[in-house]
Amino acid sequence: MKKLLYTGMLATSLLAFQACNSGSKDAKENADSINKSKDTTTNTASTGGIAVEEADAKFATDAANGGLAEVALGKLALEKTTNASVKEFANMMVNDHGKANEELMSIAATKNITLPADVDAEHKKKADDLSKKTGKDFDKDYVDAMVDGHKKTLKLMQDEAKDGKDTELKAFAAKTAPIVQAHLDMINKINDSMK
Repeated sequence: MKKLLYTGMLATSLLAFQACNSGSKDAKENADSINKSKDTTTNTASTGGIAVEEADAKFATDAANGGLAEVALGKLALEKTTNASVKEFANMMVNDHGKANEELMSIAATKNITLPADVDAEHKKKADDLSKKTGKDFDKDYVDAMVDGHKKTLKLMQDEAKDGKDTELKAFAAKTAPIVQAHLDMINKINDSMK
């Protein structure tokens, strides 16, 4: 039994190492790969298992990726914008999503879920594109990205709150959804005022 356990842990470690060294994958894809390679039958971190179903682990990586992106783009907006409303919103992104990210990391650690350490390639490209813009062009594109991102995040949270299997992740999603809705309402008002 110990030999089987050791072999399983070694295989998981090798898969994790391989996923981490895969140059073609971004941080979110790596986290998803690592989570897929974990044993879902034992449900304990001590045996290399993951304590949630695959869909819940995917929710966690998607939510973490989105949260990291909101913080990164918010910090960029704080550096680049001169619009007071956009600056206020960006500050809220850094604070609110930073807190949510910490809470999600805490939950994930207890469930042995690997979360991305950085944003995915799509969000890196968005940040790079935004960093090249200035003034009203920056503000417009940042606001558009925030509207789109918050619509996706709200759906993600609502779906997990309704359909998730893990009670802690469901509760996190249910608690976070109204905050995301408030962000979406605020960014929509900013967007309307810019037209």
